[in-house]
Parts: sequence; C-alpha cells; structure tokens
Amino acid sequence: MKIKIFDTTLRDGEQTPGVAITSQDKFKIAEALVELGADIIEAGFPSASEGEQKTVKEISKNFPKKICGLARCTKKDIDACINADVDLIHIFIATSQIHMKYKLKMNEEQVMEKARESIQYCINHGFKVHFSLEDATRTEENFMVKICKIADEMKVHYINIPDTVGVCTPERMKNIISMLRKEISTPLAVHCHNDFGLAVANTLAGIEEGVILPHVTINGVGERAGNADLEQVVMGCKILYKNLGIETNIKTEKIYETSKLVERLYGIKISPNFPFVGDNAFAHEAGIHVHGVLAESSTYEPITPEMVGAKRRIVLGKLVGVHAVESKLKELNYNVSNEIAEVITKKIKDLGDKGKRVTEADLVAIADDILGRKREENIKLVDLRVYNDFGKKPFAFVKLNIDGKEEIAVSEGIGTVDSALNAIRKIKGYENVNLEEYHLDAISGGSDALAEVTVNLCSGKKRTIAKGIHEDIVMASVIAFINGLNNLF
Repeated sequence: MKIKIFDTTLRDGEQTPGVAITSQDKFKIAEALVELGADIIEAGFPSASEGEQKTVKEISKNFPKKICGLARCTKKDIDACINADVDLIHIFIATSQIHMKYKLKMNEEQVMEKARESIQYCINHGFKVHFSLEDATRTEENFMVKICKIADEMKVHYINIPDTVGVCTPERMKNIISMLRKEISTPLAVHCHNDFGLAVANTLAGIEEGVILPHVTINGVGERAGNADLEQVVMGCKILYKNLGIETNIKTEKIYETSKLVERLYGIKISPNFPFVGDNAFAHEAGIHVHGVLAESSTYEPITPEMVGAKRRIVLGKLVGVHAVESKLKELNYNVSNEIAEVITKKIKDLGDKGKRVTEADLVAIADDILGRKREENIKLVDLRVYNDFGKKPFAFVKLNIDGKEEIAVSEGIGTVDSALNAIRKIKGYENVNLEEYHLDAISGGSDALAEVTVNLCSGKKRTIAKGIHEDIVMASVIAFINGLNNLF
C-alpha cells in the first residue's frame, strides 16, 4: 500500500509557541521537504497576513503541484489561498459540540451548510479540496458521518480526521477510520496532536485501517505538545509495518539533515533521546551494549543509523568497556595493545565516577600521556579581535598560523562567538567544517568564571569532539574550534 505524506511543518509547525521564521527560512524548509520526498506541503495560512500570502505564493511558484494552503470556511480565507496559487486548499470547520457551541456559536445544520458552501466555492474556482472536521475525535459519530458524506458526495480530494487536542487512543482511531471507510469512498487523512504522547501511535493506527494521507511535522513540532512526528511515522511504516507493505516516497537517508535544519531554523532543540534524530538515538556507552553493537549492530539498534542519514556514536564514561575504547582509539589512528587499552579505560571510568563529561579530546590526552606522545598542533591562533557595536552585526578578525604560514579572515555573525567561528571557517580548506554541537559550561564561580566549551565538528566523513577552556567565552570557543581542526586536519 502506498501512502502520501502531508507535511505541515510550515503551517502547524510554525504555530509552535516561540517560533517565528522569515520567508527565506520558510523557503529553505520547503526546499528541504521537497528533497526529502514529502508529497504535499502545507506551506502556511495565507489569510494570516499579506506577508504570509506572498510567501506561500512564492513557494507555490517554485514547487507546483506540491503546495497546500489552509483556510477556514470563509470566502476571505479561501480567496487568500486562491491568490497564493496553491494546488490544494485545506478548508476546515469545527464539528464537535463543544466547538460548535462555544467557538462557532452554530448548530449542526449551519455547520453542514457552511461546509457545503465552502467546498463548492473552492470547486467553482477550479481548486482541489482537502476537507477537515476540526476536533473530529470529540465529534458525535452520526454527525461525523453526515458531514463526511456531504464532502464525499461533492468529490473532495481528501477528508481529514483531526485529533485536535490529542485525546484519541489508537483503538478509537481504528474504530473511527474503519467506520468511515464503510460509509464513504474519499481517501482519508489524519492529523494527530501529541497532548497525551499518542500522536504517532494514533497516526499509525489510522494508517493500519486504511488512511493514505497522514499529517506530520519534522521533529513533531506544532501547537502545545506538537504533532505526529514525520520521522517516527515514516520509519514505523517502513520497519514496524513492513509485513503490510506500506510504502512512502520519503528518502529516509535525508531525514537527519532535514531534522537538523528545522531544529536550527525553528530554534527548538531536539531532546537527546528523541527517536532517530536525537543525539542519543544511536549513542552507546554501556560496555555490554557497545560490544554487541560493534559485533552486530542489530543487537541493540532496530535500524542502522545510515538509514536515516545519522551516525553511530560511542560515548565515553564510567560505563564504557574496553571494546568501545579500542574501537574509538582505532578511529583516531591509535593502535594500542589490549593491556594499554585497559589502562586507558580505567582512567576514563575514574573521570566518569567524578561526574566529568568525558570527550574525545580527553581520550586523546589520556592516550598521548600514557604513550608518551607530544601532540603536534599544526594550526595555532595568532590573533583574534571581535567587534560588537550596538545596533550592528558583530564581526571578528582572526589570524591563524597553519603549518608555519599565516592566514587571516574577517566575518560577521549573529553574535561574537558566531562571528569568530565564521571567520575561521572562511580560511581556505575549512569552509566545509560544520559545527554540529556546541556546549558551554562554567567550571568556576563568579562573573570571572572559567568557561569550558565543547564542540562537535564534522568535515566530510570525519568528525571530532574538542574542548577549550578560558575566562572569555569567545576565546574558549575559538580554542575548542581550533583544537577540533587540529584533530581533523
């Protein structure tokens, strides 16, 4: 069974409290969603503002036959979608008693008539219709069937059953979809919210009963507790329901990079234990687990990280085993005996027992100390100057000594740290170094506290973790970045 993915990251996802993105950022996400393979992209709510209508229109122009706009059952909203040149108009009206009484102040007959008028208005203007019963899972079933039959008879393209406040259960979702499939022939969609943590489960339950258009968002962003998460719905269909042959057009190997783009532009940090795309999704520390994963990944991983474009991470700490340490050392081009690996492992465990976050940089320092090596630094900081005039973008000047040759660069950024690191990245050879993680800790008290910065850098297939310590946060950040470059190059 082939299902289509309806992504509402740019509409419901943008309604996440605290999220405000530019039209340029919306376009970047739309482009990424097209690359990912989303079938329909709900680009926004065109009647919300002139700017929103203009943005949706621009996205529609660049990605024809992909873009949907949201509208209430009013001519004003529908006209805004028409003017935005969307391919599909998503109209909705509330159908639960609580919504009709307190929000709409309408009875069932009035709601049905309003739905009928709005669907016809879209059709008269030559547009495809995606019809939603807002708060469907709290709607009286006989009325749900009545209004769905109206939409069905008027040949809308999809009928959507939203769990607007996330109170449905998988069993009830199955019953609703099963009941409607006996009454109507229009393809069904579901739009599940995560108030009780069941959005993905309810979406998968709907798909199991024949829903072909699940509504999802990247990283599960959305109002309140968010929406059904695209990553989990798609991988659930692919892996958990593979016996049913459920397929999507999603290029799963692009999931991780799309997730990180939305995380960065929306400014919402993903929880480390978030499935598939969280920092710990493919991270292992416990010795038994690491040993198993290194021997056969499926022992402790239900899918390989490469399936979603992620990478496995071996974590160093008090639970680490010698196999993990040996593997990490080989990755860093250290060939040591088992006896030396055991000594290094013990030192790491000792640091972990003291509550210290052990990084790759610590492992390198421990290994070099035990092996009597002095680590060469090919890249050294010669000069750093940052400028932060009020009302203007900060910029930084940096001079590095690279293998005896001095290189300089200047760049601006969002803040002083960003401008300094951007300047380093402007130096030839470092343009493609990505900062994947930045972590700041104060390791002493007071306003003159020492800052410890840990960075996770990636260049091509090589990645490293490095740290820097200084009383100035910008300097600590630059030191950490340069230490990482010395590891990479």
